Amino acid sequence: MTTDSPDSPAPADAPGSCPFPHAVLGRRAFLRGTALGAAGTAALAVGATAIAHAADAGPGPSGRAIAFYGPHQSGVLTPPQAEASFVSFDVTAADVAGLRELFRTLTARIAFLTAGGPPPATDLASPPTDSDTLGPVVPSDGLTVTVGVGASLFDARYGLAAGKPEHLVTMPVFPNDNMQDSTERDGDVSIQICADSRDTVMHALRDITRHTRAWIQPIWKIDGFHAAPRPAGTTPRNQLGFMDGIANPDVADPAEMNALIWAGGADSVEPAWAAGGSYQVVRIIRMLVEFWDRVSLQEQETMIGRRRDSGAPLDGTAESDIPDYPADPLGLIIPLTAHIRLANPRTGATYGQQILRRSYNYDRGVDLNGNLDVGLAFCCYQQDVSRQFKTVQTRLIDEPLVDYIEPTGGGYFYVLPGVREAGGYLASGLLG
Repeated sequence: MTTDSPDSPAPADAPGSCPFPHAVLGRRAFLRGTALGAAGTAALAVGATAIAHAADAGPGPSGRAIAFYGPHQSGVLTPPQAEASFVSFDVTAADVAGLRELFRTLTARIAFLTAGGPPPATDLASPPTDSDTLGPVVPSDGLTVTVGVGASLFDARYGLAAGKPEHLVTMPVFPNDNMQDSTERDGDVSIQICADSRDTVMHALRDITRHTRAWIQPIWKIDGFHAAPRPAGTTPRNQLGFMDGIANPDVADPAEMNALIWAGGADSVEPAWAAGGSYQVVRIIRMLVEFWDRVSLQEQETMIGRRRDSGAPLDGTAESDIPDYPADPLGLIIPLTAHIRLANPRTGATYGQQILRRSYNYDRGVDLNGNLDVGLAFCCYQQDVSRQFKTVQTRLIDEPLVDYIEPTGGGYFYVLPGVREAGGYLASGLLG
């Protein structure tokens, strides 16, 4: 929601704290009522062909391509695109060799899809090499594909326990959550797909699942979209009508990113292979809009701590204004229980708890009771999920907003370091 993350250099409102923590019952009681064995080898060849032809592809619908190769994966610091899908997979590979082939194939497909270009030709008697849902030439369209791994990948199946990232665990059920029986939790591998157009996201997912079916199986998915800024130039709004993500750490500041987002480094407790990765938290947060729409504007604003129209903190006039909590120690202007104040107290001690929020709205239609199933596909990145997200989320337990939001699923994942150059592959440091 209007989850704030600090305005450098001041510590953040909980940078990305799940803008909406968890939920309770009460007012919400109304809610109860072809395996492809040769895919890896083929994918590598297709990826190489795609890169070779990328220069001939021309611009995609958005006229931009986002680089795939580098020390970090794209899709973390990348400004959020208009459309997104977060997909979790179980790994079915028989052994480490199969796991290695999976990540080589993923690397090849992502390199092709993000660069764009014409798929390899085939004869009429063979299956097409591309679905053609984007036409005969695949556009880049601002596509990023970001791959992470879950704690369950480091169980006994592949002998990877010694390489497990230090803070990687399955996501706990926090107080106020409604996900004890959820089927949309955690997973072995996460793939975040973002682009400037919905059909580009769909095409990428279809391509990836086609080429990796021998080794992974999708288990849950949440699609998201970014609302257009209204008024123009402001922060986009969530389904509660408030600007969401007004403050975040400064992604243009390498020192801040190394302190808050990227894991690894000389003093890190992480395994050496993990340097340059980041912890990802995904939360599916349903917003109970039927109830929210019956709440007075004043009550809505005091729960959030900001003006709904302008995004300004209740003690300010513009969305970029930094709340002055020391001048309001009793919470007479911005209540002590306001979301932005709990999420980011803006003290020196909480500066290192900032998280980078990269969330999207979602719309899943209606539930069996005829209630709207809409909300937030919350996503954030951080260096240490315990120090950052978990700490922020704990402060938000039982905040007033929990009567109007309901976390129903999600997971913790470790986003892999980037692939620095052609010939490398994702997870190569882990798998050898």
